[in-house]
Amino acid sequence: MMRRGPRKLSHPFGRGRVDEEELSNRPDFALVGVIRMPGTVISPVRSIIKRIIGALLALTAAVFIVYAGRDGYRDTAGGELDLLDAFYYATVSLSTTGYGDITPVSPHARLVNVLIITPLRVLFLIVLVGTTLEVLTERSRQAFRIQRWRSKVRDHVVVIGYGTKGRSAVTSLLGDGADAGRIVVVDTDQRALEAASAQGLVTVNGSGTRSDVLRVAGVPRARAIVVAPARDDTAVLVTLTARELAPKAQIVAAVREAENVHLLRQSGADSVVVSSETAGRLLGMATSTPSVVEMFEDLLTPDVGLAIAEREVEPQEVGGSPRHLSDIVLGVVREGKLYRVDAPEADAIESGDRLLYVKKVTPAEP
Repeated sequence: MMRRGPRKLSHPFGRGRVDEEELSNRPDFALVGVIRMPGTVISPVRSIIKRIIGALLALTAAVFIVYAGRDGYRDTAGGELDLLDAFYYATVSLSTTGYGDITPVSPHARLVNVLIITPLRVLFLIVLVGTTLEVLTERSRQAFRIQRWRSKVRDHVVVIGYGTKGRSAVTSLLGDGADAGRIVVVDTDQRALEAASAQGLVTVNGSGTRSDVLRVAGVPRARAIVVAPARDDTAVLVTLTARELAPKAQIVAAVREAENVHLLRQSGADSVVVSSETAGRLLGMATSTPSVVEMFEDLLTPDVGLAIAEREVEPQEVGGSPRHLSDIVLGVVREGKLYRVDAPEADAIESGDRLLYVKKVTPAEP
């Protein structure tokens, strides 16, 4: 049941108005961190180890070059250069410290410093500041990918809320063959966003109740919107905002209590799923008819066994009865309305109908 206490519904449209306008008008590079495009993740430890190895290789090469040409160097302390002196000179030279106590004096040594030691010094510095350069490069790459994605994304699916319901919805979409790159997850939980990104999904960090966040997620151009927050009152506000931005999109919402279904439908939801009652019915049925629950689980699992699917009517099926087809037909979808197979309207298949049927799913090859 929805709480009747004070409801802070004015934030997305009141005090947050300035923030919304700022977010909506941000350039693409400023959305790095808000939008996260899926990509290859490199372990920070591995990255640091690679940089350390690169720096040691550059230092080792400089040591051997200096030691090989040690006759061309002069030490103010006197005496010939040994391996320790060569290591010392390479260290202070590559780090640009340059105390000046050991200096190249012969033309050969100076030429080696110009052609070899100096490039090694530049390489050494690049390795040391590689973290900063990598961050800048990654931000530029992300900004470019965000710009390209925002300009091309159309007919995608936006999942608002990546909790248990949102994750299950994404799993079902992927099981039905949806492209992970065309699924956008909106949430404020960083761990949930990281889990979604690990699946190859595009993520947007922000509240689904804010219209500017939904615009960034491409809701106005979305094909379908899944509303799956943890609270029913949040689901109502998200649905209102999404319907205002996407009048023609298919909006599917989940609520915990059945008494809030009418609020979701009045807010613009095309379909409403009552999570608590559905789970409760299955639990009750499992006590007496566990095989029925097992069949439901099979139908709801898209990657193996049986699954409920929808297809277009073939020309030779027009005029016939859906009950006489080889497929197990559950209903007929006509002009967006579903008629069960036992309804009078479903006695004869018409051109343009779509059939809701049970199909057999073949496990994918490993």
